[in-house]
Amino acid sequence: MSNEPLRAGVIGVGSMGQNHARVYSELSETKLVGIADTNISRAEHIAEQYGTSAYDVESLLDSVDMVSVAVPTRYHCEVAHECIEAGVDLLVEKPLVENPADGRALIERADEHDIILQVGHIERFNPAVRALMGMVSDLDIIAINAERLGPPLSRAIEDTAVMDLMIHDVEILLAIVDSPISSVQAVGNHDARYAESLLQFESGIIGQLTASRVTQRKIRRLTISASDCWVELDYIDQSVEIHRQSTPEFVNRGDIHYRHANVVERLSIDQTEPLKNELSAFADAVREREEPVVTGEDGLRALELTQQIDRMVSDEPTGTTETRDAFSSVTD
Repeated sequence: MSNEPLRAGVIGVGSMGQNHARVYSELSETKLVGIADTNISRAEHIAEQYGTSAYDVESLLDSVDMVSVAVPTRYHCEVAHECIEAGVDLLVEKPLVENPADGRALIERADEHDIILQVGHIERFNPAVRALMGMVSDLDIIAINAERLGPPLSRAIEDTAVMDLMIHDVEILLAIVDSPISSVQAVGNHDARYAESLLQFESGIIGQLTASRVTQRKIRRLTISASDCWVELDYIDQSVEIHRQSTPEFVNRGDIHYRHANVVERLSIDQTEPLKNELSAFADAVREREEPVVTGEDGLRALELTQQIDRMVSDEPTGTTETRDAFSSVTD
C-alpha cells in the first residue's frame, strides 16, 4: 500500500460516529471520504461539517479502505458482514455484537477474507492505560479495583450500566490479568443503573468492578494493589501514580523512634485524545496488515464476561450474591 492517506469512512454518525468522522478528517494518515447514516438529513449535515460526502452504505464501501461501524449495537453484525464482504477493513464500536455466536462467526469470516477487525474499546488507547500496560508485568498484583461512576444522563441509554459502562473496565481487566477466571459474583439495584461485580482469577488475583449512573460525581478510576506498591490510574486526568512506603528510618527525637515516608511516583504521560490514538492505531494496522491492538477475540471475551455479569445483576435485583462459574469461552 502507498504512503497516501488511507481512505476512511464512517457508518452511523450519531454522537460517537460524529467523533470518528471528526478524527478521520484531522489525522494525517487518513482522509475522510464519506459517511453513511439511515438519517439522510443528519448524514448530509455531518458531511458538510467535515467537508466530505454522504453515501449509502454500498457506495461508501466501494470508496474506502477502512471504515468505522458506529451504528446501534443491534445492527453491528449485519453492517460488519457487509463491510467484510466488500473487502473493507473495519473498526466496530463496542460491544462487538449482541450475540456472542454472531461475534464468533464475524471473526471467522474476517479471518477468511484477510480483513482487519478492530473493536472500539477506547480506554485501551487512553495514554494513562498505555503507560500502565507498560509496567504491569513488573507488578506482583494482588487485586484490581475499577470504578466507573456518574450521574444520570440527559439522553436515553438502552443498555444497563454494566453493558454501557462496566464493559470498558472488564476489557481492561482481561488485558491486564493473564489468567482464567474461576468465579464471578455480581449484584445491582436501581433498575441495573448501579452494579458491582467481584471476579476471582485462578492466579489468585481479585477484580472488583463498579458501574453507576446514579452517582452524583463523575469518577473513572482504576487501582491496583500489588505486593510492594499501590497504583492509581485516573482515566479523566490521564494520570498514573505509584504509592510506595519507604524503609523505616530510625531517629532519636524525643518519643519518636522511627518513621515511615510515603513515596509517590507520578508517571510522565503525554496527554492525547484516546479516540485519535485508537483510529491512528487502526490505520497503522490496516496499512501494515498487522493484528490490531484490540482484536475481535478481545472484544468477544469482554462481551461474554460482561453479559454474564449483566444477567447476574438482572437476576439478583435485591442485592443477594451468588457465585457462578464463568463461561468456558472466557476462562479457556
